[in-house]
Amino acid sequence: MVRVLLYLTVFAALAIGAVWLADRPGEVSVLWQGYRVETSVAIAAIGVVMLALLAMLGWGLLRFVLGLPSAFSFASRARRRARGFEAVSRGMVAIGAGDPIAAGRHAVDARRYAGNEPLTLLLEAQAAQLSGDRGRAEAAFKTMLDKPETRVLGLRGLFVEAKRRGDMAAARAFADDAVRRSPSLAWANDALLDFHTSAGDWPAARTAVERRAALRLADKADAKRQRAVLLAAEALEARGREPEKALAAALEAVKLAPGLTPAATLAGRMLSERGDIRKAVKLLETAWKEVSHPDLAAAYLDVRPGDSAQDRLARATTLSRLRPSDPEGVLALAGAAIHARDFQKARQALKPLLAGGASVRVCLLMAELEEAEHGAAGRVREWLSRATRAPRDAAWVADGLVSDIWMPVSPISGRLDAFVWTVPPATLGSHAPALDDVLADLDDSTPLIEARAEPPEPEPAVVTAVAPPPAAMPPAPAPAPEPTAPMPPVAAQSPPPAPAHPPEEPKPSVTPVAEPDPVVGLNPVAGTATGADAKPEPKLEPRTETKTETKTESKIDPKTPAKTESRMPDPEPVPDTRPKPVIFPVSHAPDDPGPDEAPPVEEKKGKFRLFG
Repeated sequence: MVRVLLYLTVFAALAIGAVWLADRPGEVSVLWQGYRVETSVAIAAIGVVMLALLAMLGWGLLRFVLGLPSAFSFASRARRRARGFEAVSRGMVAIGAGDPIAAGRHAVDARRYAGNEPLTLLLEAQAAQLSGDRGRAEAAFKTMLDKPETRVLGLRGLFVEAKRRGDMAAARAFADDAVRRSPSLAWANDALLDFHTSAGDWPAARTAVERRAALRLADKADAKRQRAVLLAAEALEARGREPEKALAAALEAVKLAPGLTPAATLAGRMLSERGDIRKAVKLLETAWKEVSHPDLAAAYLDVRPGDSAQDRLARATTLSRLRPSDPEGVLALAGAAIHARDFQKARQALKPLLAGGASVRVCLLMAELEEAEHGAAGRVREWLSRATRAPRDAAWVADGLVSDIWMPVSPISGRLDAFVWTVPPATLGSHAPALDDVLADLDDSTPLIEARAEPPEPEPAVVTAVAPPPAAMPPAPAPAPEPTAPMPPVAAQSPPPAPAHPPEEPKPSVTPVAEPDPVVGLNPVAGTATGADAKPEPKLEPRTETKTETKTESKIDPKTPAKTESRMPDPEPVPDTRPKPVIFPVSHAPDDPGPDEAPPVEEKKGKFRLFG
């Protein structure tokens, strides 16, 4: 629209000029070299304009002819530039695709056509890095230092290469140079912060953190937390040399981050040592409300030196009320109760933690409780054994490293404030003891030795029966058969089905009990314990007493009495004339002396056969 208005304005001005000349006629006479030219003013004006146009056209033609060589050169340079940028574009694509051969080839083409362009230098450096040629990469980055637009990029590349070859001094120099030339560089500020923290220069690290916060390179909350961590590290380092400086740094760190456990613990203990008990208690309680930690609990219990165990128990109770049902508070209360010899309170405190699966610290506290209350070495060993299989408690974890103490910087990655108080991930799937077994140990009446009945092996010829009264017992077979009526040999009898497992010498399968019945008998054929406490197998209950007598008579061999007498001494004589069944010893608990009727004998397994 503007151009149209401009054209209309020009045409209007020409029209107005033509009209003005037409209204004012006149003559123009030119006398040159004997020639006289006379014409009107309008024609003369038109001639002047035409002459000017011809002159301009001639000058343009002359310039075109004279500028043909430079024009050809410019076109060549343009073509080369276009080909160079095309090579750079393809080289960047090859680097992104991870093709070092193609990237190197396109870098050579870019150098040939584009020369020392910034993108060409960048392509050469990245292609050299991709192919592993560190020397060529450093040469390309050093070349970038000669140009202002690529100087910072060259410093970044040289910094990376210096770190790769382990030259931290050179890397720090490049980072310092980059910060001096461009203070807002995030990578350079982060690198300087890492260098300061790795060297333990906490004041310089705090300066770097403040500069990053001022340049808005870090969040304000993160910068505040980092300042608190650096102050805590400075306080821990200066505690032995400069206690006043350490206390001031710890208090400032707690003000910036009340939940920072190392700073709060150090400040509380130092205030306690100075005698400022009230301020120490308030500081530790505030930190405990933010986050629970065993170090805070220990500092809170020891806030007044020389207190009795009851005073410590009272403070542990107060601490547990600040965070109800918190595991750390429960553990602190249980430990204080054990030291105060309030064992019932300790058991009540530990019961919820045992119900959820006892951790290592809980098992160790239970072992300490059993030793302090009962002196039971068996239970102590049991809890110590459970501690080896229990899930681990929370610890300081950073970059896969588990540490018992807090550190401001991770020794693995060098990252500031990397340690977190949490359960190590590798132990989350650890085996935990059964819930019923753990809860059973809270009862004082639980016996130290638990007898568990093992299922007996199935034996077809074994018959288990309860010992009847003396009047109802079947008569025992005679020691030797009569000559007139010999017993049939065992081989003539139809043998019972053989067991599925290989034949072994039978072993009495007896359920050990704490207090056995004194009236205990044993089947003379099968060698199985009988008595009031013996539990018959479900499969053998349908067998009647008559079948038992028949099977017993069919299995008697003339050699059986001799074997029985060789294994056991004869029982003491009794007034009853009927023969008594042979009494064998019964397995019992270690603390039970055994029945009075069964004299201690040595069992000989090799001379007993199930089927004769």
